[in-house]
Amino acid sequence: MKRVAVVFAGLFFCSMLLTGVAHAADKFAYVDLSRLFAEYSKTKDFDKVLGDKEEVYTKERDKKVNEIKSFQDKFNLLSEKEKTAKKTELENKVKGLQEYDRQKQTDLRKEQDDKMKEILKDIEEAVKKYAEKDGYTMVFNDRVLVYQTKNYDITDKVVEILNSGYKK
Repeated sequence: MKRVAVVFAGLFFCSMLLTGVAHAADKFAYVDLSRLFAEYSKTKDFDKVLGDKEEVYTKERDKKVNEIKSFQDKFNLLSEKEKTAKKTELENKVKGLQEYDRQKQTDLRKEQDDKMKEILKDIEEAVKKYAEKDGYTMVFNDRVLVYQTKNYDITDKVVEILNSGYKK
């Protein structure tokens, strides 16, 4: 009985050693997610498109604000009877501006969220492609690491994959 227990203990110990050796062969790396976003050409192109849309929105909003200010200046010069008649029109213009602001902000935020998801998916695919090609077991995001050495950083190689695969 003791002999069986010793044999099982020996087998258990050997299996633990072999498991430890197998884990020692794993390859690990990390990427700087902020740099991947910043250096990916698709992100830069999207930022420009979104900036242009925000500029158009701002110009249109400013135009509407100026119309309301002009209407309000004229409104202030009216008699009380005329003010009562035009008050609803002024309120409708203000509500229209508020609705325009709300809708445009929602649209821009949704578009930004959709593009960020798309870019993140591209990054995940590029990391996976590189990791599988070079035999990495795990690739971490640098933000969750307390300490890392630069020789495990594969960010530059992933940026190359991202930008070489991006078609405008």
